[in-house]
Amino acid sequence: MPALSIRRATRRDAPVIVRLIRGLAEYERLAHEMVTTAAHIRRHGFGRRRYFEALICRRGRTAVGFALYFFTYSTFLGRPTLYLEDLFVLPEERGRGAGRALLAELARIAMRRGCGRMEWAVLDWNKNSIRFYKRLGAKLRRDWILTRLTGSALRRLAH
Repeated sequence: MPALSIRRATRRDAPVIVRLIRGLAEYERLAHEMVTTAAHIRRHGFGRRRYFEALICRRGRTAVGFALYFFTYSTFLGRPTLYLEDLFVLPEERGRGAGRALLAELARIAMRRGCGRMEWAVLDWNKNSIRFYKRLGAKLRRDWILTRLTGSALRRLAH
């Protein structure tokens, strides 16, 4: 079996990132919400104002997973936070080290950039991922509720 490799995504990876996001959306049963395109990824990840960074995990020459992340700021810690927006590994590659390798690389990035923590969300029904994250030492925060404004509610508040 070819070795895993991880590298920073480039503008040319936009179609691969979209394909992996589609896989994630299907896995999370949210494919009906996915509207992103390669143009969105190129503009927002590799344009003048970059809103995210991404890693691509390959086994040999095949992309088997990705991580998309950005930085927020912890006012309590007085340090940045690496926020992992999406992590996805192809189903046939799960349990072969790609997810752990991506998270380890993210941890190294967080340490290099002086982050006080890494954070991400996991769906409550995703028991396999929850077990995996707990084995890594992650603590699930059930006392915080993810809050979201979108669509007409967001537009209403903006006006």
